[in-house]
Amino acid sequence: MITELDHIAIAVPDLDRAIARFMKDFGIEFSGTEDAIGQKTTTAFFPIKGTQIELVHPMNGEGAIAKYLEKKPSGGLHHLCFKTDDILADVAMLKEKGYVFLSDAPSPGAHNCQVIFIHPKSCDGVLIELSQPAH
Repeated sequence: MITELDHIAIAVPDLDRAIARFMKDFGIEFSGTEDAIGQKTTTAFFPIKGTQIELVHPMNGEGAIAKYLEKKPSGGLHHLCFKTDDILADVAMLKEKGYVFLSDAPSPGAHNCQVIFIHPKSCDGVLIELSQPAH
């Protein structure tokens, strides 16, 4: 079952500049970065009460974020992520309702979570990620 909004992800062309903006200009606490090898991204984390902002940047100019930035060079809102306590059950339930996913099964994401993305065409143009924390 989906339990909460986990994060809002923003694709950024310059990760260091974006980190500095959120820290210095907006005064938001920075909790570090992590490479999500499977997603080919480096992610910076900014916890905000009840959720977090994640800045996502392509690793080595590869992956979905690199393709996104080719279309939108200045970056922008990339996806919303919902936390789930049973990703496989939620995927099965959503597939029954006609949702299309970008992959066949969840894969490793940041913080050792299992993640899967719902195609934006299934969600009014919004890319949705489901994420289940490691137990």
